[in-house]
Amino acid sequence: MERLDCDRMFIAVMETGSFTAAAQRLSTSHGQASKLITRLEHELAVSLFIRSTRSLNPTEVGLAYYERIRPLLAEYDALNDDVLNASKTPSGLLRISAPVTFGSTQLTGHLIAFARRYPDIELDVSFADRLVNVVNEGFDLTLRIGNLTDSNLIARKLCNIRIVMVASKAYLQQKGSPSHWDQLSQHDCIVDTNFRDPFVWPFLDETRALHVQPVRGRMKFSNAEVCLRAALEGFGIARLPAFVAGEALKSGLVVPVLSRYEAPPLGLYAIYPPAKYLAQRSRAFIDFLAESFAGQPKWEENWL
Repeated sequence: MERLDCDRMFIAVMETGSFTAAAQRLSTSHGQASKLITRLEHELAVSLFIRSTRSLNPTEVGLAYYERIRPLLAEYDALNDDVLNASKTPSGLLRISAPVTFGSTQLTGHLIAFARRYPDIELDVSFADRLVNVVNEGFDLTLRIGNLTDSNLIARKLCNIRIVMVASKAYLQQKGSPSHWDQLSQHDCIVDTNFRDPFVWPFLDETRALHVQPVRGRMKFSNAEVCLRAALEGFGIARLPAFVAGEALKSGLVVPVLSRYEAPPLGLYAIYPPAKYLAQRSRAFIDFLAESFAGQPKWEENWL
């Protein structure tokens, strides 16, 4: 088991870039982290890192060892978890990353319900709109809205998320309601910069062919709720997830814009590193969300 501790620490140092950060990830001290790496180097009879007062860099051997040991240890942990929990309730620490607005408005209730169903699982959830590095930052899985760009990760689609365009009646009375996407160049657009291409908005024509329209606007926010607030105040047309705009649409505070040309929905995905054996706690969480989202009314139908 001491060798496993050494290998776990080596992987943590490689992925965090320092003994201090690796020690924090594994809940131990800087001294213990250094001790485990020294022991591993002694057993292997090689230098895994080039150390200096200002930097810590892996050697060529260290890089090669990391590429081989990381997937092996991941499979060992997953298999061990699978066997130990075969006849038990899933347990252990589950680290998750999720988008801020989706997490706070749509995910919270499911997290509470999941925690009640699986009291032996410890949840550590980080809300962030940036694309986290699942492996390097030590997450078990992340939830993302959009398309998968990390070709070395596994994605499971949980549901569709409709993207809509909205504006206040006051704004449309003043500026006119566009009847075609190319008229957006004459309008103020409120841009949610969390989208992959925030200044290029997609549309489908009558034949279901995809078109894109460059947009501009003096208001740009990395938060969909703030974009909605700006639209409510009459500052322009906003492109938002339906779960953000739905209540305002239902109440008539904003109205849909160019809905006949609406682009296909995006997907909500659970994304996790590839492994022969997926940890039971991760599998339980993904299955729980898939079941929960399949059994509730679709967000895009709430305001129709």
